[in-house]
Amino acid sequence: MLHAVLLLALLQQPAGASPRASPAIRVAIQPAEVAIQVGDTVRLAAVARDSAGRPLRDVTIRWFKSGGHFEGKVDSLSGLVTGGSVGTVTVTALVAPRQGGSPSLAFARVTVLPQPAARVSVAPAVAKLYAGQSLTLGATPYAANGDRRYDEVVWTSSAPAVVAVSPRGRVTAGRPGRATLTARAGRALQNLAITVAPNPVASVQLLPATAEVRTGDVVRFEFGARTAAGRAVSDAAAEWSLSPGNGQVDLDGSFVADVPGTYQVVASFAGKTASSIVEVGPRDSRRPTTLVGRLPLAFPAAEFWLHPGGRYGYLTTMGDRAYAIDLRNPALPVITDSVVVDARHINDLMTTEDGKYGVLTRENASTRKNGIVILSFEDPAHPKPIADFTETVTGGVHSTFIYRGYVYLTDDATGSMRVIDIRDPYKPRQVARWQTPSSKAGNYVHDIDVEDGLAYLSYWNDGLVILDVGNGIKGGSPESPQFVSQHKYDLDALYREVEAVGGPGFIRGTHTAWRHGKYVFVGDEVFSAKPRPTEGTGVNTLGRAYGRIHVIDVSDVTKPKGVAYYEPKDGGAHNVWVAGDTLYLGDYQGGLRVVDISGELKGDLLRQGREIAHVVTGDARGVVPNASNAWGALYHDGLVYVNDINSGLWIVKVEPKSEVVP
Repeated sequence: MLHAVLLLALLQQPAGASPRASPAIRVAIQPAEVAIQVGDTVRLAAVARDSAGRPLRDVTIRWFKSGGHFEGKVDSLSGLVTGGSVGTVTVTALVAPRQGGSPSLAFARVTVLPQPAARVSVAPAVAKLYAGQSLTLGATPYAANGDRRYDEVVWTSSAPAVVAVSPRGRVTAGRPGRATLTARAGRALQNLAITVAPNPVASVQLLPATAEVRTGDVVRFEFGARTAAGRAVSDAAAEWSLSPGNGQVDLDGSFVADVPGTYQVVASFAGKTASSIVEVGPRDSRRPTTLVGRLPLAFPAAEFWLHPGGRYGYLTTMGDRAYAIDLRNPALPVITDSVVVDARHINDLMTTEDGKYGVLTRENASTRKNGIVILSFEDPAHPKPIADFTETVTGGVHSTFIYRGYVYLTDDATGSMRVIDIRDPYKPRQVARWQTPSSKAGNYVHDIDVEDGLAYLSYWNDGLVILDVGNGIKGGSPESPQFVSQHKYDLDALYREVEAVGGPGFIRGTHTAWRHGKYVFVGDEVFSAKPRPTEGTGVNTLGRAYGRIHVIDVSDVTKPKGVAYYEPKDGGAHNVWVAGDTLYLGDYQGGLRVVDISGELKGDLLRQGREIAHVVTGDARGVVPNASNAWGALYHDGLVYVNDINSGLWIVKVEPKSEVVP
C-alpha cells in the first residue's frame, strides 16, 4: 500500500515538470504522539525543513492512515484525525516539493482512549446478607458506549457496623440492619442496598462429595445450608475456592479443570465450610486425519462454499474469478468452470438454501462498482451471472449471508449491514440498512450469520451485535431489523502481546460468528502491524495472525455472556464451521484445527485438551511454498473442506481413534 501511495504522489507532479534532484528534506509531525478520546479530534501539522534546517513552504502534504485501520480516520488534506474506537491510529504525512523531487515521510501516533466512566457494573448484585457472611464484590467501570474503563474503583458503606467494605470490595456483614454500598469510579457510581439479617445457618453441605470427570467437563456443585432444626436456608450463598488453581469455580458453583489431577473445591459461609474432591483425568480427544484430495491453485484462494448435496463446490479467489469444482470423487476434485467478474477480490460466495441461486461479493473493481453479483446455479457445474446489485454498496462488499430470500451483507464504505431482497433474483432491491450508533470513524461490520430469524453481526470494535430479523423477540423483520443485545470486550487489553511484538496500529476486531445450540462462537481476526521474519507473515504483507474463539452463552439472547474460549498459540482464528459437537477452524498459518465442543463449555478449551486434530496445509506447490494459510473449513458428510490462501483446496477426513494393539 505504501509503495502505491508513493507512486501516486510522484505521478501527481505538475504537468510538464521533469523530476530533478532536490535538497534532502526532513519532515516532522507536530504533535508526534497524542492521545484523544473516542469521538474527539486533533489536527496534526507537518513541518518540512531542508538539510540546513530552514522551513520549506512550497510543498504538498497528503495524510494517510498506515495503522489502526478501523480505529479512526484522517482527512487527507487537513490532517484532522477523528478517534472512532479505542486503539491506536498511526498517521503518515507524505510531503513532496511542488517543483519536483523525492517525497519524504513522517509518522505520528494517535492513541484513542475510551470516554469517561459513565457506569459501574457490580457483581454479584446481592440484596441480602446474613450476619457474619463475607464475600468479594467485583466492580467494572464502563464508558457510555460500552468501552471498558480501568479507573480505580473505591468502595464505601453508609453503615460500616452493618456492612463493612474494604476499598477493594471485600464485604463483611455485621449486625442486622440496612446499609448502602457505593462503588465509585471517577464521576460514575453504583449504589447497592443491602439488608443484613440474623444468621440462622448451623451447618453447610456440598454435593456431590466426590466426582470423577475429564478435563473440560463441568461439575455443578450444590451448596446446602440448614438451621439447627434442619430447615433449609435457600438464600444462603457460598463463597467458592479451588485448590490447585488449574481451573475455575464460578459464583454458581460450576467447576471445570484445565489439567488432570486431584482438586478440592471449598464452599464457605460465615465461618463454616464444606468441601468436595474431584478426580480429573485427561480428555483424550486426539484423533488421526487422512488427506483425501487436493486441488492446488496458482494464485491466492479465498472462500469455499458447497452446493447443497455436496456434489459441487465453489472456491473464490483474491482476484477476479470463482471456480466451480466437481467433488463427486473427492480424491480427484476437478474444475468444471469459472465465473469471471470485474473485481480484484472475490471474498464470499453462498447459495440459496435450495441451491438454485446465489451471490458472490466484489471488492476493488476497476469501475468502482462493487456490490454483489447474483448467480444462477441451476446447472451447478456451470454457474452463470444473471444480475448484480451495486446501487448502495459500490464501496465494496466483504461478506454475505443468504436467509429465506434475503441477502444480509456488509457494506465496506459505511460499516453498515444492508438487506437485499433476492426473492426475484433478476431484480434485487435493498429493503433495509442497519448500523451501530458508534462513531462513523471506527464503524465496520465484518461478517453476518443468520439463524432462526436472528442476525449475529461481527461488528469489529463493537463486538457481537444480535438483531431480530424475523424471530419475533423484538418485532423485527428483514425490512426492519431490531436490536436485541450486544457483547463487547476490550480488544486492546486482550491482545496486548501483539502490540508488544509488532508495535502500535495492529489490526484486531470481532471477525466472525456462528450460532450453534445455546452458544455463539465468535472469532477475532488479529494481525501484528509488522511482519517478523522469525514469525512468518499474514495476508497482504501483514504480520502473522493471532486471535481467539470466544464462546458466548446466549441461553438468554438478551444477555449474552462469555463463558469459554479457544486460542491456538501458533496461528489465528479466522472462519469457523460447527457441526454436531465439533468445531472446525481455519487457523491461518496454523492450518486446520478441529476442536471438541461437546457438553457444557467453560474456561480454556485449548488447555483442557479439547483439540481433536491439527492439519498443516502448507504445500511445496503453493503460491507461498510450504506455508500454511488456512482461511476456513467446511464440514459435510464426513469430509472437511479446507480453503488455504497459499495452496488452494484440501479435503480431509478425521478418523476414529487408533486402537492400541499390545
